[in-house]
Amino acid sequence: MKRRRTYIIITGLLLLFQSGVYCQKQKPKNESWYDDKPLHFGFSLGLNTMDFMITPSKEHYEGTGLYPEVSILNPGINIQIVSDYRPAKYFDIRFLPGVSFGQRNIRYYQDSVLVNEQQRLESSFLEFPLLLKFKGDRLNNVRPYLIGGFNFRYDLAGKKEYDQEKPVYLRLKRPDLYYELGAGLDFYLTFFKLSVELKMSTGFRDVLVRDNSVPYPQYANAIDKLNSRIWVLSFHFE
Repeated sequence: MKRRRTYIIITGLLLLFQSGVYCQKQKPKNESWYDDKPLHFGFSLGLNTMDFMITPSKEHYEGTGLYPEVSILNPGINIQIVSDYRPAKYFDIRFLPGVSFGQRNIRYYQDSVLVNEQQRLESSFLEFPLLLKFKGDRLNNVRPYLIGGFNFRYDLAGKKEYDQEKPVYLRLKRPDLYYELGAGLDFYLTFFKLSVELKMSTGFRDVLVRDNSVPYPQYANAIDKLNSRIWVLSFHFE
């Protein structure tokens, strides 16, 4: 009798578990008419953190002991328009023109001692990313995806001349091409789709301007190569 009662309890628990799993799988899905269209639009808001990949000049360091590095990272914002074209079930081609704002601070050490002057470089980008989105299978109202592609950025804040009133002695080239890689989740809500996405964006070219008009050339000479890197957390509304 005791063994039979144990068998009934175990069977009941298994049936309850299977019923819960079945209910979870059968959770009502929100309609996604925009995913069925070949072309749809939306907008995007995001937060960014702009960074540099700095290659110090070994020759200049051996002569002066001056060493550059990026200091504390600062948050910025992104605003974009979403254009999404669906050529296949699991692939989207996305074009997201927009603007982004941020800044980067480079500080210098001389013989392991922090130099007081800090180079504060502000950027205001026009962005033209063209990305390929690979989507996984939808589970209830969530779908994971990977994304990658290229982004052409033009820095409107790039200086043509040095500002004598500000102690900034580095200039950045305005255009640059970035490659971007990231991942995200699509959340299918009642009236729209919300996507949360994290991307890494890395520039191809050395963006440091080198000329003879800089009043304090040691800051630029301490850097052998300066590549831009940007981390972006985006919220897409489609």
